[in-house]
Parts: sequence; structure tokens; C-alpha cells
Amino acid sequence: MLQQCHWLQSCVESLLILLYQKMHQKCKVENVKRYGGQVIWSEVTMQSRETVARKVQEDTGAVLIHPFNDGRIMSGQGTISLELLEQVPGIDTIVVPISGGGLISGITLAAKAINPSIRIFAAEPKGADDAAQSKVVGRIVTLSETNTIADGLRAFLGDKTWPVVRDLVDDVITVSDEEIIKAMQMFYEILKVAVEPSGAIGLAAVLSDQFKQSEAWKESNKVAIIVSGGNVDLAALWNSLGNNTSTP
Repeated sequence: MLQQCHWLQSCVESLLILLYQKMHQKCKVENVKRYGGQVIWSEVTMQSRETVARKVQEDTGAVLIHPFNDGRIMSGQGTISLELLEQVPGIDTIVVPISGGGLISGITLAAKAINPSIRIFAAEPKGADDAAQSKVVGRIVTLSETNTIADGLRAFLGDKTWPVVRDLVDDVITVSDEEIIKAMQMFYEILKVAVEPSGAIGLAAVLSDQFKQSEAWKESNKVAIIVSGGNVDLAALWNSLGNNTSTP
């Protein structure tokens, strides 16, 4: 998504300002600067992000493009389902990373419009499981803090994405950071694909006991996993892999 934002910026000759939490991976920030974007920092809370964003708008006259709670963003994400089901029409289950819900909302609306019986599962870190909790209690749950290696999955559902997640997403599968790291190892060692933790979580969810023990697993014959995000801080990755490698 970062590359697309900068491509759009170059087309309209405008200034691109990206707001990042201080915990964001260094490689993402360096890529923004490399492409000529301007970085403004916020604290790690959603409240801080929204406050800083409003101030930037007031000071610069910038237009806010919300990363998930926007119907236009959701519609754009829905094209993933259109292409996916056109190329592989027999898919009966789609597993999607979830954070603010823009990606999964668009995918879900488009996929179920094409095939109402298709199953959609959200994949979420246990250390940022607000969507799973929201599904259980039937309202949007926000967390006072999150703790996960999947830094792209720390946002909370919005008023536009929540109804889709509540009514149309079949279930939320939560996985540990250890399971996410193991999935990343598979991507690198077997598939030779560079993927960040937030993108690897779908595979982690499919390999999890929670999914294997569900009724949906028995009925799923052709599963699609959405892999979204390839910004990897290699130093942090090597450290994570080292901490999760057992010595025989």
C-alpha cells in the first residue's frame, strides 16, 4: 500500500504525509522517506493518532485518507475478491488478516455477493484480539494496550467496518506471536516470499489448532489465504527467529 500511495502522489504532484506510531518498524519509515514522503509521529494509542492527524489537517489543509474506516477504501479492497474468485472460482473459504477491518470488510462484501455460502475467517493476534472480543460481546471493543509482533494489526474496528465484521465474517481465529513467526519461517524457507508478521498471520491461523478443530475445517476443501504486507525489519526478524529456534 505504501508504494501505491507514493505512485498516486507522483501522479497528482501533491505532498504525501504519513502518520506513524513510534513503534512502527524502521524499514517502513525508511521506505516512506526513500519515496519522498513526510513522516509525522504519534504515540502508540489510537487517541494520539487521531489527535495528531487532526492537527496536521488544521495546520496544512491536508485531506485525511482513513486507512480502513472509509467506504472507498473498503470498495477498493473488495477487488481482491473479484480477482481471486475469477481466477479460482472453487474457493470455499477465505482467511484474512484483521485490524481496523477495511481489508476484510471489502473482501467479505464482494466475496459473499458472488457466493453467499463462502466462509470468511479473520486472523488476529492474541495480543491485539479486539475483533474477537467484539464478536463475542456484540459491540466494538477497544483495548487499553496491544502487544504483538504484528504491528500492522493494532488498530480497532470502525463504525463502518464493524457491521460487516459483526454480521458477515464467520469467525475470528486468534494466534500467538510464536505461531506467526513459525508461519513466517515457512514463507521464507519454503515459498521464498518476503512477508511481514501481519501478512503471515493468515497462514498461522490456518495451521492453528483452533481452525483445525472447528467444523469449518472439515468442510473447507479449497482455502484462500490473503497475504498482505511485506515490510520486514530484518534485524528484528532475525532476533525473533533466534528466540524461537529450539536447540536439539
